[in-house]
Amino acid sequence: MPPAKKRARVYDSVKIRAAVLAQFGNVRDGVRALGDERLALPTHLGGWTVRDLAAHVTSAVESVSRALDRPEPTARELSPLDWPFATAARAADIADDTRDLAARTPDLDALYADAGRRIAERLATATDGRLLATRTGAMTLADYLVTRTVELVVHTDDLNRAVPGLDIPYDRQALAACTRLLADALAVKAPGASTEVRVPPYAVVQCVQGPRHTRGTPPNVVETDPLTWIRLATGRTEWKTALDEAKVSASGERADLAALLPLMG
Repeated sequence: MPPAKKRARVYDSVKIRAAVLAQFGNVRDGVRALGDERLALPTHLGGWTVRDLAAHVTSAVESVSRALDRPEPTARELSPLDWPFATAARAADIADDTRDLAARTPDLDALYADAGRRIAERLATATDGRLLATRTGAMTLADYLVTRTVELVVHTDDLNRAVPGLDIPYDRQALAACTRLLADALAVKAPGASTEVRVPPYAVVQCVQGPRHTRGTPPNVVETDPLTWIRLATGRTEWKTALDEAKVSASGERADLAALLPLMG
C-alpha cells in the first residue's frame, strides 16, 4: 500500500456529513422506484444483481453505525489517502456479505429506512475525532465519512449504468469529495509534478516524476469529467476505452496514466 506522504486535503466536516446523508437519501429514492424485474437485472460487478448492489449501498452507511457501536480503537491507522489502496484486500469478504444481506432482507425500503435512521441518530452525537474500527483499519469518524462519499457516489453510478432509465442524482458535495479523494490518491501513487490532472470543476493535482512545470501551460495534461475519472480510478472504465471514446484528453509524453489505473480494486 503506497504511503500517504501527500499533505491531506482538509474537508468541511459539516458538509461531508450532510453529503453522506443526502446521497444515501438519493439512492434510497431511486431504489424505491425499482420493481422486482429491474432489481433482478445484472450489473458489471462480478455477478451482482441490482438487488445485491442496492443492498450493498446500505452497508456504506451501516458500517459507520456499527463502528460507532463498537469500542473505540486506541490508535489511528489510516488516513483518507491510505484508504483507496487498502480496499482490494477486503473485496471477497464484501462480496460474500453483500449476497447474504440481499438474500435475507427482501424488503429493501425497510433496510434503507433502518440504515438511514441509525446513521442519522449516531451522527447527531458522535464527534469528528472519534476513532472507528473499520474493515480496512482504524480511522477517525471525519476521515471515514469522506470515504463514504466514494462508496455512495461510485455505487450510485453503478446503479444508474445497470438500470435503463434510472437517473439517481448526485449530491454536489458528495461528488466533489469523491472526485478529490481519488485525484489525491493518484498523486500519492505517482508522486511528482510533471503531469497535471484536471477534473473540473472539482480537482487539479500534480503527479508523475519528471521535469517540474513552473509556468504557462503544463507540457503534460490530462483532463476529464468527474464521473469518467471516478470510473477510471475504480476500474469501471479502462484508460484506452476512455481515450477512444473521447472521454479523456491527454497531451504530453507523461500523460499516459494507463499503468497507474485503477487506484481501487
